[in-house]
Amino acid sequence: MPDITELKFAFLEEPPFCFIGASGEVSGCDVELARRLGDMLGLASFEPIETEFADLLPGLIEGRWTMTTGLFVSEERRQLVDFTRPIWALQDGLLVAKDNPRGFRGYQSIAADRTALIGVITGQVQHLTALHNGIAPEQARMFATQADAAGAVANGMVHAYASVAMAHRGYLTQWPEMPLGLVEVPPVEKQPSAGAFAIAKGNSALLRRIDSCLEELLGSDWHRQMMARYGFSDSDIDRVI
Repeated sequence: MPDITELKFAFLEEPPFCFIGASGEVSGCDVELARRLGDMLGLASFEPIETEFADLLPGLIEGRWTMTTGLFVSEERRQLVDFTRPIWALQDGLLVAKDNPRGFRGYQSIAADRTALIGVITGQVQHLTALHNGIAPEQARMFATQADAAGAVANGMVHAYASVAMAHRGYLTQWPEMPLGLVEVPPVEKQPSAGAFAIAKGNSALLRRIDSCLEELLGSDWHRQMMARYGFSDSDIDRVI
């Protein structure tokens, strides 16, 4: 058994992965999967802790929580923390003004329009992806949260917000009145990338236990039904099993 009695789970307000419902409950596919892991590990409690993206890994390293919501795995992040086996693999997308008035088709079409501004969450991999696709550094604006970045698109401060397409779908489902739309980034600009839960280094026994549980859970009937409630297809799940 891991030398912990409760699973402190750091999350962001980013549907469909994690979000706070109308009655105050914490929901989302990452939350449900993490809660199920806590049960399988025999832990006494599950404590979701809301934070901002920039604090996810520092808080993990400092011991303020046990595990984070799913993050894209990168070599830079592997230097800081350990990752479980992948729990999803997702394509990028752009949140744009309704009806896409600038006709964006992906990162490169934003790069071609030097008057266009793109919003990214500080520290998320989409910032580097945007730069690699030709977007100039001065075209990028940094935001702390999904709500901040989406609001900036809605009020015209920026012309697109880059994140994973599934996160944008989740936001539009939760806030259908927002004058926004989704553009999926083509695979030629960015292939789907794998994400995983993160835990602090030095917890190899816990990591092995979590991975063993994930091997059992991912692709199971329970997992497929749970993920379907949040908009994931069988083909989405098949990428990581």
